[in-house]
Amino acid sequence: MRRSVTAVAAACAAAVLLATGPAGPAGAAGPPDRTRVEVPGPERGGDAGSGLVDVPAGGRAKAAGGLSAAERAADGDVAKMIDNGSTADRLDVVVVGDGYTASELAKFHTDAREKWAEVTAVEPYTTYRNLFNVWTVDAVSRESGVSGDPDPATVRDTALGSYFWCEEIERLLCIDQPKVDAYVAKAPAADLVIVLANSAKYGGAGYNEPSETLGYEGISTASADHAKSGQVAIHETGHSLGKLADEYFYPGVPDYEKYTGPEPADSNSTTLPADRLAAQRAKWYRWLGEESPDGGTVGAYEGGGYFATGLYRPTDNSLMRVLGKPFNLPGVEAMIGGFYQHARIVTPLTPTDRTLRVRHTAKAAVPRLAGADGRQLDVRWYLDGRELTRFAGRTEVRVAELRLLDPRTHRLSVTAQDRTPSVRDPKVARTLKSTVQWNVRL
Repeated sequence: MRRSVTAVAAACAAAVLLATGPAGPAGAAGPPDRTRVEVPGPERGGDAGSGLVDVPAGGRAKAAGGLSAAERAADGDVAKMIDNGSTADRLDVVVVGDGYTASELAKFHTDAREKWAEVTAVEPYTTYRNLFNVWTVDAVSRESGVSGDPDPATVRDTALGSYFWCEEIERLLCIDQPKVDAYVAKAPAADLVIVLANSAKYGGAGYNEPSETLGYEGISTASADHAKSGQVAIHETGHSLGKLADEYFYPGVPDYEKYTGPEPADSNSTTLPADRLAAQRAKWYRWLGEESPDGGTVGAYEGGGYFATGLYRPTDNSLMRVLGKPFNLPGVEAMIGGFYQHARIVTPLTPTDRTLRVRHTAKAAVPRLAGADGRQLDVRWYLDGRELTRFAGRTEVRVAELRLLDPRTHRLSVTAQDRTPSVRDPKVARTLKSTVQWNVRL
């Protein structure tokens, strides 16, 4: 029976790959009316994904019924489920539900909170959970559940048009992206979008192309009530936030036996074996030989990006290959770098657009890290570029404490820096720093 399931999974994967070609998550987009998405791996298999396929951007054509006055009143409400600061300084996640009637919105809020808890149980989300805001947007559906559950003939009238059996793949959970965007636009900001389907059926999809209009990095769809759906969503954020390549592959699939193209741009995929990575100081060479959280040591394991040979991945079984596993060390580094593309770690609480005098206090907010090692951000203060070591670690300083001796205007600044050992690439490390400054005088 196991051989039968494996054969079916491989056949499905082959069909998807042969239909779409070997493009990665950032590959060329399909026709204007279609968008490229990642297919999750089979429910009973180990693969995190099954390649890419072009799907209708507008979902399946279906005339939606009108909402009642009471339903319209509840539709589109926005709430800040997790509040860690201003949208300008935090990575904003927007969660929208589909297949929830007006009477089921309380369930949607519970589902959203539980799904975010699943996400933040995985590193590096755990350590950096305070860099995120999470918004919920209530999308009221006329009918409960989503189309394609339990079978292809099931059609439901829902706000976002979610449906299983997308492109005849049962577990592929597609949406009407323009409808999703209409709800996402109601939130103050969106860097990442999660669509939760009111369903216990296994499935999801990764819409990993950034939005040109709303600015978010991608959309992950997932079933709210399935145990693996959180893992599907996290894997997809590996693409959208970490810009990571898939690390799974398909032995025996025609045209995917061996990769012969150029060096991939993805940080976790290479044509170089371990000795050449080290010799050329390329990609994840700084991590070679280190014990990785997904098991084993970092090296160059052949197979990845759908190809059985010709491409190498950093470890054998990271989350970019197998659901339920953590990110490997290079993956953690890439995810942290992705977080800092949207999050700043110093927020001024005292306005910076006026000169502070002796009676004033310069105050800033710095998020706390939540890692098991207890490590926190390094906070330092400077006056005219010279460090004031006595203020290290503080988040507020009185101007009177500066001991100014002349009437000139001086520059007071505070810098927070993340000196995490999980980042070894100097280019990434330079982005893990934020500074705020004020003009001060006697």
